[in-house]
Amino acid sequence: MSALEIRSSGALASIQDVGRRGWRRIGVPWAGALAPQLLRIANTLVGNDALAPAIECFDGGQQFVAREGAVRLAVAGDAQLEHLTAAGKRSLVAWRSLTLAEGETLRVVHTGAGRLAVVAVFGMARPLVLGSAATYARAALGGLDGRALQVGDRLSVIEPAPTPEHHLRQPPTPEAGPIRVVLGPQADHFAPASLEAFLTAPFEITAEADRMGVRLAGEPLVHRDAAAREIVSDAAVPGAIQVPGNGQPIVLLADGHTAGGYPKIATVITADLARLAERKPGEVVRFVAVSVAEAEDLARAAEQSLQASLGAIVPLAGDGLVDLDALYSRNLLSGIIDGRDDDGDAA
Repeated sequence: MSALEIRSSGALASIQDVGRRGWRRIGVPWAGALAPQLLRIANTLVGNDALAPAIECFDGGQQFVAREGAVRLAVAGDAQLEHLTAAGKRSLVAWRSLTLAEGETLRVVHTGAGRLAVVAVFGMARPLVLGSAATYARAALGGLDGRALQVGDRLSVIEPAPTPEHHLRQPPTPEAGPIRVVLGPQADHFAPASLEAFLTAPFEITAEADRMGVRLAGEPLVHRDAAAREIVSDAAVPGAIQVPGNGQPIVLLADGHTAGGYPKIATVITADLARLAERKPGEVVRFVAVSVAEAEDLARAAEQSLQASLGAIVPLAGDGLVDLDALYSRNLLSGIIDGRDDDGDAA
C-alpha cells in the first residue's frame, strides 16, 4: 500500500462519489460530486470503477504528495497542473493520468474557466456510510471522518502497476447558452411579469456559492401576493430554484436541504446542473424554459456524449511529449550520407 498526503487542500477539497441515494425521505441529502461526468472521466482515466470515490477540488490550490510508494492520479476538468519532482517542475494539462513516484507532488494550480476539477486516485477505497463515501460535512457523513480534507491527511491507496498513462484525446467542449429549466412546481406563486423577468433578465453568481447552493443577484422576482411568499414545506431536489421574500433566487445543489418553505419558480434540468455549479462568483447566467420531455431528451443526449468521451480515453504515448508509435513506425530519414564524401560524391 502507498499513501496520498494532502499538502494543501486549497479553498475546499472533499471526497465525493455519485452520492447517497434513497435517504432524502428522512432528510439526508444526496451529496456526491457536483459534476458527475468529471468523476466518471477521472476514474476511467486512472483505472478505477467509474463511480468510485474521488477528490473534488474547488478553484485550485490543492497539492498531493506520494508517500510510501508510487501513487497514480488522474484529473478531469479545465485545470492547469504542475508535477513537482527532485529535478524541478513541469506544467501539465488535465484530462490525463499521472503516476507520482515517492515524494513527488501534483499541484492543481487553478481550475481554468470553471470552479471544479476531480482528482481520481487509483485504488483509493473509503468506508461507506448509508451506501456512499460522499462527504456531507454538515452531518459529518462519509469522507474522511465526515469532513473535508485537511493538510496532513493521508489516504491509503494501492500502488499501481507500471502500465501506460491514459488521456482523453478530445476533452468535452463547454456548452454555451442559457441554463435550461423546467418551470414550477410553484411558478403560479409569482406575478406574470416576474416569470418573464426570470426568463429574460441576467442574474449574477454571488460569493455565496458552495456545495449547498448558489445565491443569485438580479432583478427581484415579485411574488403574486404576500401569502405566496411562503408555502407549506415540501420536497426539494438539487436544481430547485427557491425564491425567498427578497426576490433573489437560490439554486440548490448536491448538499442542499431536502425540504423547504420557499416557493420554487423552476428546477434546473439534470443536463445543465453541473454547468451552473461550475460558474464562478461574478459570472452572469440566464435561464430558458424547456418541457419535461425536452429535459429527458437532453439528459439522454448528455449521457451519450459522456459515453463517447469515455470511449475516447486511450494510452498516452510517450507521456504526451513524443508520439512513440509514430516515431518507431516511420522512416524519418530519406537517405544515408557518408560524411567522409564531398558534396558531389554524396549526391
